[in-house]
Amino acid sequence: MHIVVIGAGIIGMTSAYALRRDGHKVSVLDARCGPGHLTSKANGAQLSYSYVAPLAEPAVLPRLLSWLVRKDSPLRLRLRADPAQWRWGLRFLAACTRTCSQKSTRELLALGTRSRERMHLLVAQERLAFQFASSGKLLIYQDPQAYRAALVQLAYLATLGCQQHALDRAACLKHEPALADIGARIAGGIFTPTEDVGDCLALCRELQRVLSSEAMPVQFHFGTEAHRLRVEKDRVVALETSAGTLDADAYVIANGVGAQTLARRIGIDPLIYPLKGYSLTYQLTERSSAPVTSISDVQNKVVYARLGNRLRVAGMVEIGARSLDMDPQSVAALRQQVRDYLPRLHAAAAPEAWTGLRPARPDGKPLIGATPYGNLWLNVGHGALGFTLAAGSAELLADRIAGRPSAHIPAEMFTL
Repeated sequence: MHIVVIGAGIIGMTSAYALRRDGHKVSVLDARCGPGHLTSKANGAQLSYSYVAPLAEPAVLPRLLSWLVRKDSPLRLRLRADPAQWRWGLRFLAACTRTCSQKSTRELLALGTRSRERMHLLVAQERLAFQFASSGKLLIYQDPQAYRAALVQLAYLATLGCQQHALDRAACLKHEPALADIGARIAGGIFTPTEDVGDCLALCRELQRVLSSEAMPVQFHFGTEAHRLRVEKDRVVALETSAGTLDADAYVIANGVGAQTLARRIGIDPLIYPLKGYSLTYQLTERSSAPVTSISDVQNKVVYARLGNRLRVAGMVEIGARSLDMDPQSVAALRQQVRDYLPRLHAAAAPEAWTGLRPARPDGKPLIGATPYGNLWLNVGHGALGFTLAAGSAELLADRIAGRPSAHIPAEMFTL
């Protein structure tokens, strides 16, 4: 059948790929001039399949005050007179229980495992060029108490099949010599060898190249905004766009933050709210002392990912910031974190700064599958895990459209 995918970020592009591989005729629509131009453009570049625990967890509650008052907090809460923020926030707080957090973690790990398998298969089959590397991920702890808590979490994740190794300070520095300047501050680390990195924007473009070169190519409608889904009874009969009406047999909403407005117009509430984040991309030189392994600075919630001769640094979560305007104070704070962490980075020039809106749901779990409308499907709400979970989410969507059971992912997971 003919399926229209709304959104050409990493979720929309992998969805289009999976559906085309299932034999469907596929069209992709996006308001931007090409794929991956919004949240996918310069994200943290880490494919962290084992690090999918939701933001909503019990330890959040005592930190709420600091999020409100500390200007240098890596997680900032800006309260607004916005009913959507309060509705999302109340559901978020309700999810901050150990039971809910552990349930979400188990389900997201299952999807993460599938995503790792599908991503590696995708790379092998299509020979995609997006600076993909399986370099593992090293979490660095500077607070001994936080490190002890992480060891407890490590033991729990081991029961769910995660391969992780606890490292002392010396082992962390041996594994990643670029951290020598902060060596005295390291309490310990956790290394996960199964994690990858890649350039998400480059992957979106590579998928467009592959899908455009087939005998029955995917049709891309860029610079075309989705306005409204026209419904009659229990079906979608057309998609109204800035370029006219688009007809198809089925439709997939996969346009990130924009999914909330589009779905609400026809009575569906996916409970998506934007979480703003920032990244810096440094061009490296021969003098650069930069990590090769992906690094997560747990204390400051900053991630470092090596992309060839570039270093991507990403961090900050702003709840309540809907604009894509660059906040100079946030950029300066992130740059200072890099100077403190990697004083011998010696980049070629000032970094390229970027900001994006992560489409987050209160419990951290995406929605993948059917809606009350028989020919409308969702693949939305991945928050900061869109790149990590994209390949598995696309396959799960294709399975559910086809009516196939999915290995290790029960039918009730990730549904409305």
